[in-house]
Amino acid sequence: MQKPIGKFYDDLDISFPVGNMLCRALKLSYEQCQRSFPSHSHSRNSWELHYIVCGRGRITLNQTPYEITPNTFFVTGPHVEHSQVPDPSDPVTEYCIYLKFEPVSASFTSKENPDFLNLFIHTPVFLGQDTQNIRGLMQTLFRELESRGTGYMTVVRTLLLQLLVQSARNFEGFHHTGSAAATSSLSDRNYLIIEESFLYDYQELTLESLAQRLGLGTRQTERLLREHYGKTFLQKKTDSKMSAALILLSDPAKSITEISASLGYSSVEHFSGAFRKYHGISPRAWRNAKKDQAADAT
Repeated sequence: MQKPIGKFYDDLDISFPVGNMLCRALKLSYEQCQRSFPSHSHSRNSWELHYIVCGRGRITLNQTPYEITPNTFFVTGPHVEHSQVPDPSDPVTEYCIYLKFEPVSASFTSKENPDFLNLFIHTPVFLGQDTQNIRGLMQTLFRELESRGTGYMTVVRTLLLQLLVQSARNFEGFHHTGSAAATSSLSDRNYLIIEESFLYDYQELTLESLAQRLGLGTRQTERLLREHYGKTFLQKKTDSKMSAALILLSDPAKSITEISASLGYSSVEHFSGAFRKYHGISPRAWRNAKKDQAADAT
């Protein structure tokens, strides 16, 4: 599986209790994002925190585009469809942390959790300028992960807890809706395998190859996708390919024939038919409409 170049920590057992929840940090990364990320979403009990250090780009949250600039802080929670496109002349560099929550006991209620935790897990999506020094927290966190000095894991857990508090303070005053994290039967590592498979390998990914990566049967894999993402394998793969198609079509230097081949379609006609069925418009018409919009804007 090909990944962007950067600092990645996805092999550490980082978990800590918060109220009635156990929080697990499954992946922490710091990277310059020179490639685009097609639309994808997280499972029902997972959140991803992004802090933009420098550079520019565009993120689409639930089909609404937003510009991202230095000091942008955004959070994508369960089932929030999002894609990201960097500015080729000034690609973003970002910190990203993937968190998963699971209840420790069903006998507790959310009223017994800290206020900041309830605010966090009931905010499925947020985007704005950071006001709580998230950058400083991230810098200290990654220094600890890199140096691994005495007691570093205790410091890391403390910093992650502080990050939840500072995130919730960013959320204050922001209209939020959603539901608390639900109990899950899917293992921690499998969340990353599923989401990164659709993110990086959507061209060649098959249900059989995904099942093999998960160590499960194809029926179990299909059932897990329905349960945790609300979609079948083919629906998630189509979502990834059609989102990537929009990104590729935005580049006038790429021909529709090249785009079709890069997405794994056997012919331009097959690609055009799939694109029209999904988006309700042909690839050529979509590209021409984007050109007209750009001309009108100038």
